[in-house]
Amino acid sequence: MTTPKDYKSSGVDIEVEEKSINALVSIIKETLQFRKGKIGAAIGDIGSYSGFIEFGDYALSLATDGVGSKVLVAQKLRKYDTVGIDVIAMNVNDVICNGATPLAFVDYIALEKTSKYMLNEIAKGLLEGAKQSDMPIVGGETATLPDIIKGNGEGFDLAGTCLGVVKKEKIISGKDIAPGDVIIGIESSGIHSNGLTLARKILGESDYPELLVPTRIYVKQILDLIEHVKVKGMAHITGSGLLNLKRLKKGIGFDLNLPEPPMIFKKIMDTGVEIEEMYKTFNMGTGFVVIISEEDVNTALQILNKYFPSYVIGKVIDQNIIRAYIKGLNKSFVL
Repeated sequence: MTTPKDYKSSGVDIEVEEKSINALVSIIKETLQFRKGKIGAAIGDIGSYSGFIEFGDYALSLATDGVGSKVLVAQKLRKYDTVGIDVIAMNVNDVICNGATPLAFVDYIALEKTSKYMLNEIAKGLLEGAKQSDMPIVGGETATLPDIIKGNGEGFDLAGTCLGVVKKEKIISGKDIAPGDVIIGIESSGIHSNGLTLARKILGESDYPELLVPTRIYVKQILDLIEHVKVKGMAHITGSGLLNLKRLKKGIGFDLNLPEPPMIFKKIMDTGVEIEEMYKTFNMGTGFVVIISEEDVNTALQILNKYFPSYVIGKVIDQNIIRAYIKGLNKSFVL
């Protein structure tokens, strides 16, 4: 079997996926008219990190996501007590990107075969993720689907939806981002829950425990920051890697000086995956990005470093490109 050299050859074509999603969104946008002029009317654009519903002086934020093929790693190791953290992280980290506070969560678990042990272990992770997010899980659904979910009796899928809230005037939309603004990166805990289709096919099973390290939850860190500093934009670095930055505002670019990536990513690169592909697929050690004015940098770093290691990684520029230099590897590229 040939070792894949990019996400596409592993079975995931980001460009085709993006075009397919755009086709879906173009139709779904028609639903935004259904509650115009009523409480609960939709506001904002579909396709950012989360969608918004107007509710008086507030906006309710909704995000939904799963843990992807990380479930196959959990299944292989027969260890299910961390993926619950991942499913909450993938949702709450999206909700906070626009300044919203996570309010509640619901989960969906599909099983090949009903398993009290598996559900109990998944629940442990859900509890820990909820604790880290300071957010209750208010409901959910479990389905046994042997004709759909496969995995030698231990197949499962896990997804969820998060509800958040923010005052309308405090929504962080990215509209105020300007050239010269400073970009701060927050350290990831590892590979998180993206790019696993490629990583699993490249790395041997001896590296699987490292792939199962749960996604870092940035809720308390970010909510503390936005109480004290004017944040102009934020990005959760998930699938598509650095390309997530392009969601923030049209017509701007990013000049980045990134830290040397952790060893798990170096192992993947050593198999022949190009550096541009790595930074379009994985978080590469930086799981979340914050954009602020230069005068707020010291205050922001003092707050952020109380929680997880955080560092200046670059500046906003007036070119519509992502230009990056990787310290330690002495390599650069443009996206």
